[in-house]
Formats: sequence, structure tokens, C-alpha cells
Amino acid sequence: MATFILVSGAWHGAWCWKYVSPLLRDAGHRVLAPDLPGMGADRTPFDRTSFEAWGRSIAELASAQSEPVVLVGHSRGGIVISQAAEYAPQAMQTTVYLAAMLLPNGTGMFDMVSRVPNDSAIAKAIVMTPDGLATTVGRHVVPTHFYNTTPPERVQEAEALLTPEPLFCGTAKMKLSEERFGRVRRAYIECLRDRSVAIELQRIMHSELPCWHVGTLDTDHSPFFSAPQQLAQELVTIAAKS
Repeated sequence: MATFILVSGAWHGAWCWKYVSPLLRDAGHRVLAPDLPGMGADRTPFDRTSFEAWGRSIAELASAQSEPVVLVGHSRGGIVISQAAEYAPQAMQTTVYLAAMLLPNGTGMFDMVSRVPNDSAIAKAIVMTPDGLATTVGRHVVPTHFYNTTPPERVQEAEALLTPEPLFCGTAKMKLSEERFGRVRRAYIECLRDRSVAIELQRIMHSELPCWHVGTLDTDHSPFFSAPQQLAQELVTIAAKS
């Protein structure tokens, strides 16, 4: 039995794991899917939290478990689990990057994204909130760029649950060391039909920060909704091998 902690990506909350978590539990594993402060059902104001606080919250949750955890991060959640691994490497069995941002020390998401041609449709769909602390994403790009292989009824479900994303994630720079982050084993799960984090970018990241396991799903950016059974099986396989 493994203990999974599942960390959602930009504009998403713990709700995105609702179809995967039961499958992992049915396979005999423990599953925790927290909302990061200010995301999903958590209403912490963004001016009262930070990227560092997000990383520490996940590190503390992992450290509170009775065994090292399989820490999974989707998309932007990749930078959160990396920072958590730096804070509490002893609490990690392995980190798993699901079409996620896997960044070296000293870099941020904008640095990495700029290395491949951007899809202008997503950039144009991102709008600042009135308080200047966060962004929202236009609903018209949700089915085309985040959920393009997902059944329509699940796309509609996701559209209704998206919440603002704090700006501090986009500007955060990774603070990682070989002694701590570097000692935690890393796995990566590619999503071949991803129109948000292009497969070319995914492969740049896991080639430059090599992972002990690279799995591939023929899905969009959101296999937790489009292919939960396949995703759960891949996670179970990683847990068994790590």
C-alpha cells in the first residue's frame, strides 16, 4: 500500500481528482487530495499566502504521514511538489510530474514556457482579476486546450469549478538543492495530446532533469477527467516500482 498526495494545477482544486482517487483507494492505497491555500474550496486570500507557503503546506502534510508518500503534481502543481520535496525530502517516496512543470533551481515557469512556441489562444484567454492578485482563464479555451479528449459532460463540470490562479506562481523562482530536492526520485507522465503543456516542452523538462520512470498517456492535459482508469493504473505502477 502506498500513500498518495495529489496536487492540482493552475485554476484547479482538489475536485479534479474525484474520478482518480476512488480508483487508487480501490487498489488498496491511501489518497490525500488537498486544496492549496486559496484554491478550490479553500478561501484563503491570495495576499495572505505565497508560493513558499504552498510548498510548505504540502511538505508538512507529507511529513505527517506514517510512511514516505508518492507525491503527484499536475501542470503548475509540478513546481509545488518540487519545492515540497526540497523542504521535506525524507517524507517522499517519489515525486510524479503529470504533464507538469519540472524546473531546475533558479528558474520559473515563464522561463521554461518561453523555450517552445506558445499557443496564443491560451495567452489571450488569461485575464487579470480586478484586485491584480490573480488571473482567470476564458471558458472558451477549456474544451479546446485543457480537456480536448474529455467527454463533454465532464468538460462542463470542470468549467464550472475553475477558480482564479495567483500571480505569485508565475513569478516564483525555484529554490532547490541537490542535497535535498536532488535526492528525491522523480517520475514523469507525458500526455501526448496536451495543448496546454506541449509534449515537446514536457520532453525538454524530463530530459534535462532525468526521471527514473517516464510513462505516456494518449490524452489531453487532463487525464484525471479524460482517462482516470489509465492514469490510476500508471500511478499504481509507479508506486509499485518506486
